[in-house]
Amino acid sequence: MPNEFEQALAALLAREYPGFTSLDECQQLSAGASQETYRIGITTRRGNKQIALRRCQPTAEGSSSVGQITLATEAALFRAATGGGIPGPDVHYVLQTEDELGEGFLMQWLDGETLGQRIVHSEELADARHGLARECGEILGRLHALDIDANGLADLLPVVEPAKLVHETWALYRDLDVPVPMIDYAWRWLRDNLPENPRSTLVHGDFRNGNLMVTPQGINAVLDWELAHVGDPVRDLGWLCVNSWRFGNAALPVGGFGEIDELLAGYASTSGATVTREELTFWQVFGSFWWAMATLQMADSWRSGATPSLERPVIGRRSSEAQMDCVNLLIPGDYSLPARQDNLAAGSQLPMPAELLSGVRSFLREQVATQLPAHDGFLARVAANSLGIAQRELLYGAECGAQEQTRLAALLGRDDELDALRRALVNALRDDLPLDTTGLAAHLRQTVACQLNIDQPRYWGLVQHSG
Repeated sequence: MPNEFEQALAALLAREYPGFTSLDECQQLSAGASQETYRIGITTRRGNKQIALRRCQPTAEGSSSVGQITLATEAALFRAATGGGIPGPDVHYVLQTEDELGEGFLMQWLDGETLGQRIVHSEELADARHGLARECGEILGRLHALDIDANGLADLLPVVEPAKLVHETWALYRDLDVPVPMIDYAWRWLRDNLPENPRSTLVHGDFRNGNLMVTPQGINAVLDWELAHVGDPVRDLGWLCVNSWRFGNAALPVGGFGEIDELLAGYASTSGATVTREELTFWQVFGSFWWAMATLQMADSWRSGATPSLERPVIGRRSSEAQMDCVNLLIPGDYSLPARQDNLAAGSQLPMPAELLSGVRSFLREQVATQLPAHDGFLARVAANSLGIAQRELLYGAECGAQEQTRLAALLGRDDELDALRRALVNALRDDLPLDTTGLAAHLRQTVACQLNIDQPRYWGLVQHSG
């Protein structure tokens, strides 16, 4: 028997789709903290039909929002986008209070690939990848040209100035009370290199590989508009080029599938605007700076108990990846890594802690994960990754910490505990310590590289350096 949600949905479908006879499928595909996506299958007198539903469950206040905008606003953005030649689904209906289904909308079902890893590596999409960077540029040119007033969006979207965005992102990190000098260094650089007189247009806010639907013919849809705002359009171009969204193919900076020249040429062809590499770099740095902060936020949310999750603490350890991206963009140079510890059993006591962790990790990866359903298998691999981080912390953490403490003492001219020295450097950066201070860049490079060697030794920055 259908539940209350399906009964209310069927009643709505009967009103909105002529010839509706039955609700055949209602499959939830994804769910966030408040947002859900469903594939809906119906039968009408003309045959079978698939549609998509995006919704937020009703709250005590009667509405929900995702990010900075409501789903009703997102529906308006989809309509404006498709009307402006941007690929995407047609919105059929925006949910009303009397529908008793929460906030959301029904839209056209589209087929295509949305997983970034597959978009970068799938043989089926090999031909599409050749023109994907230019196509992204062309789409963004049209997107940024959309008339906000004519589409009724002016009063629905927040205005986000670069200076405010940089400060508010840094303030979120500051409030975590975790001293990470590289994040403060990136903040200082961003603060000192803000765009001069940027244009102000509609900005998607999360235009990247993973939020595009791709078929062998090219981009079929631009998805996930919930972070849309009015601001500097180059932010969309820079975010697409952030290393986190290249899915292992770092040699191609645009989403892991194309070159920057192709992206900018496509953008110029539809926008008439020329974007410099300097403008693009600012937003690449900001993207990595933001992600370094956001991962720490997720870890803090897990530690507080607000979001219990096996995955969140591991994501928190990804902050060093984004910090390494900032290093490579702002202060590239040499660093050294601890000697690889292949002999996990070194010492007189057996089994050693790192050796125990290695055995459990292998068991989770090779036996448990392969026998479980897809989602549970994924969690088993996450657990194995957690143990891998703990194993490397045991092997390298003490040595890296001691070396960091020695460097900090020399840089700051004082002896103290490691955490106190980190906080002292953070405070000095916040008090306008010159970014070209002798030894500062070398210290930050070395510190981030050593931490990343613990957190994710296969990350492209370390692989590239060692290669």
